[in-house]
Amino acid sequence: MHEIRALGGGNVLLARSKAPLHRRTLERAEEIYRARHATPDGKIKATFQFVFMSGWAPDPSQQKPLKPGSAQARLADALHTQEQSTGDRASFPILPKKDRS
Repeated sequence: MHEIRALGGGNVLLARSKAPLHRRTLERAEEIYRARHATPDGKIKATFQFVFMSGWAPDPSQQKPLKPGSAQARLADALHTQEQSTGDRASFPILPKKDRS
């Protein structure tokens, strides 16, 4: 359980019991799990699935985006980097069909 807690695992349900589990409850759970899933050298293997979710819904209180081109500072300046083309087609040569791979 220490390793699971260190990984951030635990019961995140709001309606869960706030009382800690009794030591004998955890010992019995380990005994059952060990009997069913222990490796020959006595270790207990466990697998984890990480699920990430994010949600968003528009709300009238949200900040509205500015009009394109209305910025007062350049992102490249803020990042201390050189601005690069976004891939304007005029900057790339158009190869004849026979030269395309």
